[in-house]
Amino acid sequence: MSGIQAASRAAVDVVARTIKYSPTNPYGYVPTEWICIIFVVLFSVVTAIHACEALWSRLWWLFPTAVLAGIIEIIGWSGRLWSSQNVFLVDPYLMQIVTTIIAPTPLIAANFVILGQVINRLGHQYSRLNAKWYTIIFCSCDIVALIIQALGGAKASAEVEDNEDPTPGGHVMLGGIAFQLAAVSIYLLLAAEFLLRYHLDKPFHRKGRMPKSFALDTGIKLMIVGLGLDGLFLLIRSIYRTIELADGWTGRIILTQVYFNVLDGAMIVLAMYALALFHPGILLGKADRWNIKEPSQSDAENPGFQKESS
Repeated sequence: MSGIQAASRAAVDVVARTIKYSPTNPYGYVPTEWICIIFVVLFSVVTAIHACEALWSRLWWLFPTAVLAGIIEIIGWSGRLWSSQNVFLVDPYLMQIVTTIIAPTPLIAANFVILGQVINRLGHQYSRLNAKWYTIIFCSCDIVALIIQALGGAKASAEVEDNEDPTPGGHVMLGGIAFQLAAVSIYLLLAAEFLLRYHLDKPFHRKGRMPKSFALDTGIKLMIVGLGLDGLFLLIRSIYRTIELADGWTGRIILTQVYFNVLDGAMIVLAMYALALFHPGILLGKADRWNIKEPSQSDAENPGFQKESS
């Protein structure tokens, strides 16, 4: 009996290896079912949390950013879960290609909006760009990156469906993710410069000297921590996807499941949960608090003016 069991296990192993390394297996591996289920659950939970927090805080822009990112990730990981049942099906593979590459883009946009609000609270004079321009410029870059990645993903999907080489579409996707990596890197550098100048009280030379708008209270400190964590996770993911696509569709990186699970899936899960924990509605206030403006120049020149304390 034990000999039959051993033979059965050996046969299963042979079949598994055959499927894994089959030239018609687009992944180069079989997505692990239980891992896909965990990611679908994690993204579903955090997306629901973000939706509830957006409703509670009335920060409606969180729906087309954080909530949308979560929904797209759910679709992507559902595609991978589907593939775990039949790795040779083309539809779920194409579904996860497009969705997992574009899903973090709306989440990145949420970080840009929040940084603009932090700058608005602490003082424009310490920032190289006006808070409004942070949102306009970097969200525009995000949209451009999203369009390029989506076009590349659609092109690669069509090429796979036609049994053609998806490399041209992959190159377009690479251009989009590289552009996004550059935007995220510049955003992080500018954010770091702003915080350093605020800490050292070294404003840029502008007409008139304006005081700090707000004290660096606990809420803003925690929000900065949250943005830092989010930025780190998103940066790691962007670097990974850039290297992955540069390595090609038959490269070792894209054909290794653990890299994708850890450096893409896990990084976006951590980024979304970090934003849910360090939530702008909780730390910076509900929507009505987001319309507070920094002191005017006339206030700055008033000897009796004092910055708001925590």
